[in-house]
Amino acid sequence: MEKKLHFVRREFLPREVPYIPLALLLAAVLLLNALLYLYLNKFYSSLGRVETDPGLCPFGHFKFGEVKNCSPWLSCEAINREVRKLKCVGEGAVKKVFLSEWKEKKVVLSQLTNSELKEDFLHGLKMLKALQSKHVVRLLGYCEQQFTILTEYHPLGSLRGLNETLHIPKYKGMNTWHRRLMLAIDYVSVIRYLHSSPLGTLVMCDSNDLDKVLSQYLLTSDFHVLVNDLDALPLVNRSAGKLVKCGHRELRGEFVAPEQRWPYGEDVPFEDDLMPPYDEKTDIWKIPDVSNFFLGHVEGSDIVRLHLFDIHAACKKKDPAERPSAQEVLDTYRKVLTLLIREAAMPGTREML
Repeated sequence: MEKKLHFVRREFLPREVPYIPLALLLAAVLLLNALLYLYLNKFYSSLGRVETDPGLCPFGHFKFGEVKNCSPWLSCEAINREVRKLKCVGEGAVKKVFLSEWKEKKVVLSQLTNSELKEDFLHGLKMLKALQSKHVVRLLGYCEQQFTILTEYHPLGSLRGLNETLHIPKYKGMNTWHRRLMLAIDYVSVIRYLHSSPLGTLVMCDSNDLDKVLSQYLLTSDFHVLVNDLDALPLVNRSAGKLVKCGHRELRGEFVAPEQRWPYGEDVPFEDDLMPPYDEKTDIWKIPDVSNFFLGHVEGSDIVRLHLFDIHAACKKKDPAERPSAQEVLDTYRKVLTLLIREAAMPGTREML
């Protein structure tokens, strides 16, 4: 009888619960979440996507490099006296660009090449002065009389060379879905800034094909995106019924938004006066194509594309009014980044619990 009771007692004793391993697992999950929060908080701060930057100088001044004090924008006299051209590094329809030197620092000197386009040049200067922020290349000085602009130099150049840069041994570690998505977030942040700028809603008109878009932006040495060329940046003013047209010639191709294409068919010759104007949603249409370039074909980029499928489909709505705002696209990009980083940091955690 005693043996039987002893058997039953042992058979029905509850198993010992591994409290310590479970507690350690939960602690690890909480720690990872805390680290993820801190990382993302630092990431969004370092992106400089907020428009107010305590490091920026007052209007009319600049600082860069290790210099702590702000200096006034260089005048015509100072540019002529202190800036030395080194070599021509680019030329477009409006201006020629020279790598130059100022006080032993590399800078960029841009000069008008076509007098018929001086209004475009001066408009670009006006935008550059008014929009100084973490989204825009830093202005160092200008001379309206000589149609000259001096800006900060970024050795990695425009975004057209992104893939080549990422294949340089020094930067191969940056060639990941994570870093590429961050660049796409930078790009959308610039569009969001232009659409809600201090001047109002501005449209990035120099964007009729992918190569042209990429040429308007710079890649900084710490892998962020700055808008560099603001020559074609018209203003949308809905309250005044003012929309825009990007140039006076017919635009073709799938890259430009449907409302930017001639709506009356091949049988009717293009006439600028008959072309309907449009708004900033043309920029939204182009975001998926530009982001697709950013994401490239590295491991994990297809997963990112899958998560962005719905917002990109919305960007490609034929009716501009049905497309999301740049802010909505930016919010979605950030959520996807957060989700994917969390999944990468804690693979299989849900199954373990």
